[in-house]
Amino acid sequence: MLFNTFVHIPGIGETTERRLWQAGITAWDEFVEPYPEFLSGQKIRLINEHLARSRAQAEQQTPLDFLRQLPAAQRWRLFPHYRASVAYLDIETTGLSFTDHSITTISLYDGTRVFTYVQGENLADFAEDIGQYQLLVTYNGKGFDIPMLERHFGFRLSQAHIDLRPLLQGLGFVGGLKGCEKQLGLDRGDLSGVDGYFAVLLWREYQRTKARRVLETLLAYNVEDAVNLELLLVRAYNLKLQSTPFAESHRLPMPSLPEKAFLPDMELIARLRDWREKAEGARLLPGSLRGASRAL
Repeated sequence: MLFNTFVHIPGIGETTERRLWQAGITAWDEFVEPYPEFLSGQKIRLINEHLARSRAQAEQQTPLDFLRQLPAAQRWRLFPHYRASVAYLDIETTGLSFTDHSITTISLYDGTRVFTYVQGENLADFAEDIGQYQLLVTYNGKGFDIPMLERHFGFRLSQAHIDLRPLLQGLGFVGGLKGCEKQLGLDRGDLSGVDGYFAVLLWREYQRTKARRVLETLLAYNVEDAVNLELLLVRAYNLKLQSTPFAESHRLPMPSLPEKAFLPDMELIARLRDWREKAEGARLLPGSLRGASRAL
């Protein structure tokens, strides 16, 4: 879709881009004489100048250049061209807010392999590993994951970034990551109903007991969040294509899921669910986590 895009050129909006497509100019290489009559000579020169620059940028594999030029609502178009260098990211923290909390685990999925990072073990390795990727994909990462990571590691994540939250909202899917998954037909199976609140409880229980089964349950949840981002982005991409002439030619197949790196302790999750139901009944949530570890 990147090579069919013209809205990254200053002065070219979606209406002009659609007129170009309708005139048979559906790709950069098709912008040749005779040019459409609705374009002025100045506009033709502008398009040619920017397309020459765009070809050079595409050859250099620099998605950040295109990210800066594309309207925010059109950045999904970058995905297939840079898919081989994507990191799907999700973090868990010691609390549910941005302030006064630290990162507990990070999951990174690159479409093939899963990498996990744990506080007190290998969290620092993330700083080097993330430099291998040119495009980051998150859900609500612009407002949470990316600022948390930058604050923790002390450097800016300068890669191009697609945040699925506004992309999915623009398609009518709301209700958080889990809500969007349900609306798009994704089923978490054993982890259905487990959310960020559970992740906080699991980390506290792991800190108390150092039981590996607790950490692996947390990581199973964290990895699921990261892996599902690819599924959501592919579905969103295909839905966005519906409003273009490329709905069939550019459609992406749904990706296969990697083997599960961690299996959740279902007995532990059942006890968490039971404690949460009782806490909600006693109106202890969301303001207090006290008593959670004793319930486990």
